[in-house]
Amino acid sequence: MENTSSLICTKVTPFSLTLANKKFISSLRPSNKHIDCKLALKNSGAQKSFKTQWNIPLNTSSSCSTVFNLSPNSVTSRFVIQCSSYSDVKTSLGSPNPVIIALKNVSFESLKSTLLNLTPFEVCKWSLAFSIAVAASKWTINVLFSPFFWMYFSWTWLFWPWMVAISLAIYGLYCFNRHLHGNANAFQQLSIVTAAFTWLTLVPPAHFNGFLEGWPIVFFFVYHYFFFFNVSVRKRLYGDYYPREHDPAWDITLPKWQKLLFCAGVMVGHWFAAFEGPELHLVPGGWSNLGIWILIMLTLFMQYHSTLYLAKYSEKVVVPTAVVLFGPYRFVRHPIYASTMLLFVTYFAAMRAPLSALFIVAVCIFYYGQKAKLEELMMVKTFGQMYTGYTSKVRYKFIPFVY
Repeated sequence: MENTSSLICTKVTPFSLTLANKKFISSLRPSNKHIDCKLALKNSGAQKSFKTQWNIPLNTSSSCSTVFNLSPNSVTSRFVIQCSSYSDVKTSLGSPNPVIIALKNVSFESLKSTLLNLTPFEVCKWSLAFSIAVAASKWTINVLFSPFFWMYFSWTWLFWPWMVAISLAIYGLYCFNRHLHGNANAFQQLSIVTAAFTWLTLVPPAHFNGFLEGWPIVFFFVYHYFFFFNVSVRKRLYGDYYPREHDPAWDITLPKWQKLLFCAGVMVGHWFAAFEGPELHLVPGGWSNLGIWILIMLTLFMQYHSTLYLAKYSEKVVVPTAVVLFGPYRFVRHPIYASTMLLFVTYFAAMRAPLSALFIVAVCIFYYGQKAKLEELMMVKTFGQMYTGYTSKVRYKFIPFVY
């Protein structure tokens, strides 16, 4: 009796064969090829199992092997076989790299023939190009290793850094306008922050000193790390950096003129600190700066834990669900505002500008004092005696034992 089976092959489908005694013919329909296969049958109870070795007389070397299990009552069976082909292996490896082929073809004779075929014009052209490349490399190395390039009265700040700073400020204002309309993406929001911190920490000391070193560069990165704590909490809770919908009553804001006055005061304070402080190369180093590093760590610690505790007892990071009594809230009622004020004071202390520090403290107390007053009214309205009891216990808003 003749059984017909249909095989599914990973390389060629459909794959059909016809069994006849101990020999059958297989057909690869897409390529219209025929394969002669020898069959060895082995009886095993109610089933027949046989193993085949495929010898495919095609143009490429291929081989397939499989084990079939056929039931005596079944006429048609479907099974999977695996095929290997040397041509497929060669194809999967890809064609050789043309650069490698070109290098292999390079020989002394080919190089000699190329040089003999050069014209005087081509010799002059390549000699001139080589000379320009050597001169440009030498000039670049001399400039990069020149102290005058990096230090006093360097033209690097007199020319292109101003262009970079101004371009960054213009792009930051453009991104800020998009942010006001709700169209700024994550990169544009980062550009706003970077442009602001550049004009706070880098541009003023570079303008008054002619170069940059030390604390301005450190605080440029500290400012970034500090002001991204809030968005990092959103990322941790929700998986992205965007604020969620919440009760708009908790969006406590001050009039625009007060916001602009605060931003102007912060900018003026940083520029005045760069003017008041000594030249950057005269700022002492070593152990004299240990207190600055302690203030930086204290500022970051206060900001992080204040934001973390507030997020745990707030709905969508904005609306509080309880009166927070833990962490920095045990010492001051508004530790996030206090940490921002402390960050500015730490920068001015690093720049050795005490008058600027007093000025920025006055600016922050004026602005944050107005905002904290509105927030406390909302807290009393929401939590009543629970919050009034907290205010009687923690009497200071921003500065422990002072204010």
